[in-house]
Amino acid sequence: MSPGVWAVTKKLCAIIFVVELCCGKSSALKFLKMQISLTRCLLEYALDFLTEWHAVASWTWDAQDETCGICRMAFDGCCPDCKLPGDDCPLIWGACNHAFHLHCILKWVNSQTSQAHCPMCRREWQFKE
Repeated sequence: MSPGVWAVTKKLCAIIFVVELCCGKSSALKFLKMQISLTRCLLEYALDFLTEWHAVASWTWDAQDETCGICRMAFDGCCPDCKLPGDDCPLIWGACNHAFHLHCILKWVNSQTSQAHCPMCRREWQFKE
């Protein structure tokens, strides 16, 4: 339950409690039914005027750093080889928990003459499973 709804619910419960103390249980029930009816009417009224809506969403990579350690481009962007961020330019984590753009780490691993190492911590590079 959102904080705003919780606050309204708490206030409504307090009002019902006061009505019950002052006027008895039947009056409190009448008050509660009236509040529910009023809420339903307001929602139906609002839905009559709702003609369109716009959804908004955002996403971020769940990485410890904000930039790729190889190309120094932001993870919410893309590597220099890609035009758009997202599924075509995913992040790849190593066993050491360092993250890189897929294309950046593949270039790095392929450029190593011997065993590839993580560009950040120099541990032997292994893709995280």
